[in-house]
Amino acid sequence: MSELDLDNLDEATARTLLADIGTQLEAADLAYHQADAPVLTDAAYDQLKKNYKAIVAKFPSLQDVADRLDKVGAPAASGFGKITHAVRMMSLGNAFEDDDVSDFVRGICKYLGLANANDLAFTAEPKIDGLSLSLRYENGQLVQAATRGDGAVGENVTANALTISDIPQHIADAPEILEVRGEVYMAHADFAALNARQEARGGKLFANPRNAAAGSLRQLDPEITRSRPLRFYAYSWGELSAPIAETQFEAVEQFKRFGFATNPLTAKCHSVAELIAHYRSIEAQRAELGYDIDGVVYKVDALDLQNRLGFRSTTPRWAIAHKFPAELAWTRLEGIDIQVGRTGALSPVARLHPVTVGGVVVSNATLHNEDYIRGFDSKGGSIRDGKDIRVGDWVQIYRAGDVIPKVADVDLSKRPADAAEYDFPTSCPVCGSPALREEGDAVRRCTGGLICDAQAVEKLRHFVSRAAFDIEGMGAKQVEQFHADGWVKEPADIFTLEERFGSGMQQLKNREGWGEKSANALFAAIRTKSRIELGRVIFALGIRNVGEVAAKDLALHFQTWDRLSEVVDLAFLAAAAFRKSDEAESAERIAAMQGSRRARVSEVRKSALAEAAVPAESQAAWDALVELDGLGPVLALSLSDALSNPEERAAIDRLIAHLTILSPEAPVSESVVSGKTVVFTGTLLRLKRAEAKKQAEALGAKVAGSVSKKTDILIAGEGAGSKAAKAAELGVEIIDEDSWLALIGQG
Repeated sequence: MSELDLDNLDEATARTLLADIGTQLEAADLAYHQADAPVLTDAAYDQLKKNYKAIVAKFPSLQDVADRLDKVGAPAASGFGKITHAVRMMSLGNAFEDDDVSDFVRGICKYLGLANANDLAFTAEPKIDGLSLSLRYENGQLVQAATRGDGAVGENVTANALTISDIPQHIADAPEILEVRGEVYMAHADFAALNARQEARGGKLFANPRNAAAGSLRQLDPEITRSRPLRFYAYSWGELSAPIAETQFEAVEQFKRFGFATNPLTAKCHSVAELIAHYRSIEAQRAELGYDIDGVVYKVDALDLQNRLGFRSTTPRWAIAHKFPAELAWTRLEGIDIQVGRTGALSPVARLHPVTVGGVVVSNATLHNEDYIRGFDSKGGSIRDGKDIRVGDWVQIYRAGDVIPKVADVDLSKRPADAAEYDFPTSCPVCGSPALREEGDAVRRCTGGLICDAQAVEKLRHFVSRAAFDIEGMGAKQVEQFHADGWVKEPADIFTLEERFGSGMQQLKNREGWGEKSANALFAAIRTKSRIELGRVIFALGIRNVGEVAAKDLALHFQTWDRLSEVVDLAFLAAAAFRKSDEAESAERIAAMQGSRRARVSEVRKSALAEAAVPAESQAAWDALVELDGLGPVLALSLSDALSNPEERAAIDRLIAHLTILSPEAPVSESVVSGKTVVFTGTLLRLKRAEAKKQAEALGAKVAGSVSKKTDILIAGEGAGSKAAKAAELGVEIIDEDSWLALIGQG
């Protein structure tokens, strides 16, 4: 969600937009506070809230319908008893820039009538990313524990709180009534161990420690909570029968004496400069704290001044949360691993000290290619101000498009003295074959082909993927195991399994997790997929640059495998000439860029093609490929390379011999969705996702996997999350499954 253009917003549009944003905020609050399954990133949520407040600020007449302004959290879930807080549990206002902190302090001075902030003191403490909890003690005995809920009423989780070792059940010398507030959280190491146990037993994996902590505390069975490694930091209070201190800092020290864990990074500061310096210090330690934080909280230290400052409707005037950039985090690069893909590409991956970025624990990030590591892109342009990346560096991580973790920056001031430049391998780490880099290509590739196990396994994984053959009972894990056992070395081997091992497959049915029934079910599924659409076959081959859409376009145009392979074979000589001319053109372009002379590169290409004396038949076949809408010379060359490679072609021919390949049906030329780009998200109840996708394509629609400005319609099923939020942000039409079926005449 981007910042609004308020200058061009009229009141009628503002009212509609306010209602829309309010609906998104309500859904996000319920997902975060009740379901422990966020549908928005912190950054997206904060921007929505900021836009909501900005609309109301510009149009005060809308104040009466702005119901989300006074809401905190979400109502208590129905599975728990409810507890009314004696003192309301507030949320905090946010600061995102240093100037926001200055404004916060300046506002306090103005409210208190102070000329400057010289006499003010503040506490600054890490903002723990966990679940707020209020603990009520009467005569020193813990009598109840409640979540924040909507700030007024929370969930009764007393039985669960009693299982957390950081929470004392009895406090000596406590006031008659003492309500201690703080945050339940889970340490990184405990989170990793919990997910490992969950995976071993086939249970649900948690996305991040916050979700794990919230889900664990809000269990209906306290014994499940007891088995989860929850921790608690105390930092605030609610109802008190007698004061426990005169300042915020002294109160936290008193909590420590009561037996609570308090955060050791809490500090007292006396100026904006000191607050921001402590913020920077905590931010620099963030990756090594061992638990998640998402900012630093500043509070006026003197409690009498806190009382004078009081509260707004949902936030105190005397405190603010200085948030870290939600999609950025610093951590240590512990190593660089090389992965080999199905096309032989050597892809460097950063092995990181785990850190939470945008609500997801990140331990790996892409490093793209060797030029990126060196600090230059493939065209020779500098990136990151020419900084290279070395093992041991402190690197800033961001999640591109909210999905793929990448390295944004390197802190050279923290570089170890013995950090050496990374030496990118020139041979495949899996098979030892030379890894070569073609002129103009940013990627180095293994030349081992089918003898490289990494490429073979990746090709097999791709072959059985959902958009390819999608064989029930044979997913990525099964095909990897079959390859390791020597049963499946290439795709054709899948279709000879039953012939080679016999009905029931004795060796398979005796393996763990398999029986005669499941083995025979696998054989039946394989037989079913021996009849398959041409587009799926082309995509399943894993040819470089040939994606799902291109595969379908090729299938629709050529209709049969024989016709496609015939044209590609005929185009071989023209493809070779084109590659030669392309290499000559690249050399001339580089020479021209270096200033040696200005070359008319198109003339170079024409000359090279003329010298090659390509037969007219081959040139015609090449033209038929490159002129196909959406194809072009790069993809055509990839097809030619794959089908002219003797080993790869032989493997393809062995596969084709086992298949009955079905020609695609031409899409309906005229339909209400013809030419539109649609995206399906969430759980569909009346259609399977693959069925809905196939149906849309048959009607002439293009089905995309992600939402963009080009998306025309988003069909949102149950549990629609980030895609729905992005679609709303971009103004994309959002409809449900029933509306979609009605639109295409299937309702």
